[in-house]
Amino acid sequence: MIQLTAASLSDTGRQREENEDYLWAQVYHPPQKEPVGLFVVCDGMGGHMGGKYASYWAVEAVRREFADLFVEKDPRATLVLTDEDIERVRAGELITPSPPPDIDLEDLTYAAIQKANRVVYEYANHRPEKAANAGTTITLMVTRGEQAVIANAGDSRLYRIREGQITQITRDHSLVASLVTEGQISPDEVYTHPQRNVIYRYLGQKGLVQPDIYHDILQPSDFVLLCSDGLWEMIQDSKILVELIEKACDPEEACRNLVEAANQAGGEDNISVIVVKVS
Repeated sequence: MIQLTAASLSDTGRQREENEDYLWAQVYHPPQKEPVGLFVVCDGMGGHMGGKYASYWAVEAVRREFADLFVEKDPRATLVLTDEDIERVRAGELITPSPPPDIDLEDLTYAAIQKANRVVYEYANHRPEKAANAGTTITLMVTRGEQAVIANAGDSRLYRIREGQITQITRDHSLVASLVTEGQISPDEVYTHPQRNVIYRYLGQKGLVQPDIYHDILQPSDFVLLCSDGLWEMIQDSKILVELIEKACDPEEACRNLVEAANQAGGEDNISVIVVKVS
């Protein structure tokens, strides 16, 4: 049975006055059962503090949707039997229903993202004085045992590091990413393109959002990195990301190392990271 340890860290960076990112990292190891985890990075956008509000609302909405995964429940509590039912069970005349099956993680992930999107969208539309044009990226991973469901909208990213090799699992929903896909610019030009901050899919944009959803199988010795663009735009060499994570004593040190490196490279945006270690 795998074990999970995780840490998170968010920093304003060196050139911004407010931190509009918001994070959530939670791991639960129930007795004699597979561990579950929820990890979320949101990078807010919008004037009048709208981005700060949007990222917070989104994470809170997602956290609440997944809350039941982190509560130990007695399956007997789902069965309501009368004294007569109990006698019939003993006589073999009544079969007690089985506990309900575990909810599908992909379905729950999709529902949680739609709930978060609706919260941001409705608040931005009804409170324009506080949240004009509010929106937020979202990248999340929910795990149950070795099973991982990953989802994103925007350009916050999730990477998996396995045996020293780093793989970007998520795909950026940005103008520059689409230009790279179409062969109009090179991957290196993403970092300097004048429209590199244009995001075409995010929470709060419309009443319904279509996230990309991925499935992965975690393995012992894997690391998972979730981060806002304030990290990956500053640390462009993926080998440095791997080194900073693998050489750290634990996820907490890895987070500190990543944030420090991003700030040393300029700290042009808010920097948010979650590091998950699988063992």
